Amino acid sequence: MIRLFNTYFALRTIILGVSEAILVSLAFIVAMVANLGLLNASIVLTYERGFVKLSPIVCAFLLCMYYFDLYDSMVLSNGREAFIRTIQVMGTLCLIFAVVYYVFPSLHLGVPVFLTGTIILAVSLAGGRKLFQFVNKLDHFSESCLILGDGPLANAVKRELANRPEFGMRAISQMGQEQLRDVFGSRSSLVLGELEGVTQKKPIRRIIIAMDERRGKLPVEDLLRLKSAGVAIQDGLHTYESLTGKIALESLHPSWLLFSRGFQVSRLLLLYKRLLSVTLSLLGLLLASPFMALIALAIWCDSPGPIIFRQKRVGLNGEIFTLYKFRSMIDGVDKDGTYHPASVNDVRVTRVGRWLRAKRLDEVPQLYNIMRGDMYFVGPRPFVPNQEEEYVRAIPFYSQRWSVRPGATGWAQVNRSYCATLEDNAEKLAYDLFYIKNISIGLDLLILFKTLKILLLGRGGR
Repeated sequence: MIRLFNTYFALRTIILGVSEAILVSLAFIVAMVANLGLLNASIVLTYERGFVKLSPIVCAFLLCMYYFDLYDSMVLSNGREAFIRTIQVMGTLCLIFAVVYYVFPSLHLGVPVFLTGTIILAVSLAGGRKLFQFVNKLDHFSESCLILGDGPLANAVKRELANRPEFGMRAISQMGQEQLRDVFGSRSSLVLGELEGVTQKKPIRRIIIAMDERRGKLPVEDLLRLKSAGVAIQDGLHTYESLTGKIALESLHPSWLLFSRGFQVSRLLLLYKRLLSVTLSLLGLLLASPFMALIALAIWCDSPGPIIFRQKRVGLNGEIFTLYKFRSMIDGVDKDGTYHPASVNDVRVTRVGRWLRAKRLDEVPQLYNIMRGDMYFVGPRPFVPNQEEEYVRAIPFYSQRWSVRPGATGWAQVNRSYCATLEDNAEKLAYDLFYIKNISIGLDLLILFKTLKILLLGRGGR
């Protein structure tokens, strides 16, 4: 795996994306040669900005592949789903460039070249994806791992490794507490060859330590000896974080939060987040004001009550502030002061409100909160006080969310759907802690990019 934007990506997935970008270029170059001949194709590419004309196709292709989740773990392992979505990508590309070539005719490659290139690309993609799935499942190209531990963390790591073969790690064996004591305790000097004998003679390249209790039970000298022999030794919490983009709450200890790398926000980063928030919120309010007026008129005509919905939320250091949204529910549904999460097809939602919530347009007035400094654009999502108090009592480390200013969007919002239950919010905290631990400019930009995808596809709203 590789670390980019303070989060982790599967190296194989990145290689797949790069190789498919190259494949797009080659497909249209071959189409030029097939339609124009080698000499004329060389002239077009060299003297008529042929490579410049190819660049929009490559960029649009990669964006479409990303927006259709073709680099997602679930789709990567499902050949049928990947094939269907690839066909959708090709159709979308044709529609996009029908518009692009009409608006910018100078970019046109010519109808024969474009159609030929599209056909070659579709066939090449189908074959390339089949090859990737075949290679991705081969044990020979995966790093063999031994998991030490049999608790919740160890089982979670083993499950994630099985579900994400693109990370190139395969758990071939797992040692529980009793087996670990028997194996390591019976040898005074365990070496690599002996360990392979214990693990069915498979070559071990990485040991993941995912024990719930390590004090006095971890064979440190043996592990150091194995590390000297070339075996990578990795912490289970770090492995789980790298694979999932969230923190393993069930196995989290205060000492890990205290001594772990991260959980520090520099003054320079705070200054950047404030300047970015003020600039974008002012620009957003200016550009959105005509559209906001139309939304206000639609709400006023649709149902009685105020246009703007005001609600108390918990912000930085547990301080209360007023959040502003377009009203999307019947007026007075929360007069008892208790927050009730929206359910699917919630009868409290108005006709206009249902559309606003689906498109996330009810959130637009939060630009004013961002401009005031109540929130940033990116950060943990703020919730109402009674809900926060309940979760603080029920979920360990929940109050850590208040250590940074909340945001209109966040790492939890782009990685999971709407939160309604206690379990949902526990998982949301796992993502929020990952963000707080790894907060950076790059991670913020990645979240904004993913948020744009959610907004365009209308996902996750209720």
